Amino acid sequence: MITSPTPILGFAGFSGSGKTTLLEQLIPLLKQHHLRIGLLKHSHHDIDPDVPGKDSYRLRHAGCSQTLLATKSRHMLYFEYPQTERQDPELNHCLSQLNHDLLDLVLIEGFRDQPFPKIEIHRPSYGKPLLYPTDNTILAFASDQPAPMDCDLPHLDLNNPHAICQFILKWLAQE
Repeated sequence: MITSPTPILGFAGFSGSGKTTLLEQLIPLLKQHHLRIGLLKHSHHDIDPDVPGKDSYRLRHAGCSQTLLATKSRHMLYFEYPQTERQDPELNHCLSQLNHDLLDLVLIEGFRDQPFPKIEIHRPSYGKPLLYPTDNTILAFASDQPAPMDCDLPHLDLNNPHAICQFILKWLAQE
C-alpha cells in the first residue's frame, strides 16, 4: 500500500513515451494555479548531479552515507548505498523523504508497477504494450492518437497539456 500525506499522481509509460516532456509542460501550468509541486522520478540509471573536484563531491566521496549540500536557493540531499546488489528504491520510502508540509501535490514519473493513481502515457507508434488493461489505478489515458475502442478511461490529448492540467485540477479537487 502506497501512503502519502500529500496527494500523489503518477505518469506511467515506457521509455520514450513523453513522460518527462509532458511533466516539463504541466509543472508550470499547475504552478500558475498556486500549487506547490513535488516531483519524484525513478531512474534505472546511476546518477551523479554533483561536479567532480568540487568540495561537495570530494566530501561526499570521502565516505558519508548522507550528505546535504545547502545553499540559500536550494538543498540537495544525497544518500549513498554501499551495497552493490541493491534493489530498486521503494516508493513509500522515497515519499517519506519529502517535506509534505510544503507540498500540495507530488507528481511521480516511473514506479509504473506500483499501486497509486496515475495517468498512462502511450504512443502507439512505439509499439509498446498498454498498461491500463492490467492496472486499475490508472485514472486516464493520454496519447497522441485516439484511445483504443475498449478503453473506458478519460482520453487526454498528449499534445494538449492545458487540458491535462485541467483534468489534474479536477481530480485534485475530488481528493
